[in-house]
Amino acid sequence: MTSTDVPYVFHPATEPGAPTLLLLHGTGADEHDLLGLGRTLYPGAALLSPRGQVNENGANRWFRRLREGVFDVDDVVARTDDLADFVNAVAAKHELDTRRILAVGFSNGANIAAAALLLHPGLLRGAVLLAAAAPLQDRQPDMVDLSGTSVFLGAGTADPITPIDQAHLLAEQLTERGADVTVTQHPGGHALPPNVVDEARSWLRKV
Repeated sequence: MTSTDVPYVFHPATEPGAPTLLLLHGTGADEHDLLGLGRTLYPGAALLSPRGQVNENGANRWFRRLREGVFDVDDVVARTDDLADFVNAVAAKHELDTRRILAVGFSNGANIAAAALLLHPGLLRGAVLLAAAAPLQDRQPDMVDLSGTSVFLGAGTADPITPIDQAHLLAEQLTERGADVTVTQHPGGHALPPNVVDEARSWLRKV
């Protein structure tokens, strides 16, 4: 399967100079799941929303896991390479400004977006990572240069799926590599509270 054979939805920008939001869904969702969120976060942006290519008991995912909370890190790396190939191919096909692509990911989608930041610096201008974990887990990422990259992290202090210390570890890894990281915590669980969405929307307009 080639990069552009991945099922995806593309909506062109309606606002001149608006970025492209790369929408990366959570486990069990598909390429339509985050379109509404994308429109809420940046109404005039282009939306590029692919489908995760890993099947876990019928649920779409971006990479394999060994069990809840334990990732197959080798597969994370391989699937992130695939995602980078997809983004580059589709950006060329639709003549997108590759300097203006920002990821918006939830849960498993946020994890592979974080992996893209760490493994393919320069692929993304930045990212909104919602309920994200450190994708390489106990493997120390290379000390890549993420200066000029902006990241918004939204995390729940009572999240039973992605513990808050995972968000803190990811923020630390990104900051150590030069990214400008904004962390917003909420008292809830594995969800998208309206106030976090509002803060992410305001943040995106400043990037």
